[in-house]
Amino acid sequence: MMNKRFPAVFLFWLASLLTLSIPAVAAPGEVMEAANGVKQNGWLRVEGTQLVNEAGQAVILHGMSSHGLQWFSQFTSENAIGATAAYGANLFRIAMYTAEGGYLSDRKGVLNKLCLAVDAAVSRNMYVIIDWHILSDGNPMKHRKAAVSFFRKVSARYADCPNVLYEICNEPNGKGTWKKIRSYAKAVIPVIRQNSPNCVILVGTPTWSQDVDVAAGNPLPYPNLMYTCHFYAGEHGEWLRGKIQNALDRGLPVFISEWGTSRATGGGGVYRKESDQWISFMEKHRLSWANWSYCNKKESSAALRKKANAEDGLSQEELTKSGRYVFSRF
Repeated sequence: MMNKRFPAVFLFWLASLLTLSIPAVAAPGEVMEAANGVKQNGWLRVEGTQLVNEAGQAVILHGMSSHGLQWFSQFTSENAIGATAAYGANLFRIAMYTAEGGYLSDRKGVLNKLCLAVDAAVSRNMYVIIDWHILSDGNPMKHRKAAVSFFRKVSARYADCPNVLYEICNEPNGKGTWKKIRSYAKAVIPVIRQNSPNCVILVGTPTWSQDVDVAAGNPLPYPNLMYTCHFYAGEHGEWLRGKIQNALDRGLPVFISEWGTSRATGGGGVYRKESDQWISFMEKHRLSWANWSYCNKKESSAALRKKANAEDGLSQEELTKSGRYVFSRF
């Protein structure tokens, strides 16, 4: 006679097996490579407003952005980046500040840190954004010559690497009008294309990469481009989603290359309700994104607690409130 307890025991065993097979979070000490990265998708391209893989299937990239390499390069090693892949990330953005003690102050040293970080992401099967991170130098034309030289070097180094996307100007602001950004982009994009004709290039938009609707009125005449929009959930809401919707409706491909759960200063929050609204919007429109930021800086947008050690994986206890929220959305 069958034991009447068998069905309950069997169900418990099955549930336990499934739980063990598909961990919800990375265990301490666990580092991985991306499960839906370059090996699975190959070279990316833009079709309409959508990022697609070599087979023409829609791809959504999601992961973390580093903070400035001059301050937090310890979180751009193979294991540190692999710790985000353990939670499901398939993208890592490298914020190479131009000013603020960044590349323009130490070209050789910062370029070396950048290349080490790119190689680390590649080793983890991840897509990686090389971000020319203008900030206080708000008009990209200000350092156009340096940008052209930089992108010529890095695009030659990574010419045959399908992992790499190029973000040519982080957040144009102040005098960084769309007319000036277009002029800058027309100088930089052909230099990259000479070395890497098939890569995806991300173009910043005016007003801290928010005026994607303005760019939609006069887009650049090149294929495989996406236009960046940045938001911080604590102060950017429905009005900015409306600008993105406007751009998408007019056929402009949008990439959320930086967003935070905080206010734009990096403080305040975590604004969970507002972040939920943004996550839903990005999922609806299949928008790729990178969250700010993968560091242990004392601000609410930072993903890591002060004593977090990403070299041996990241436990939930090593993540901040923002980090736990974002990592659960990969």
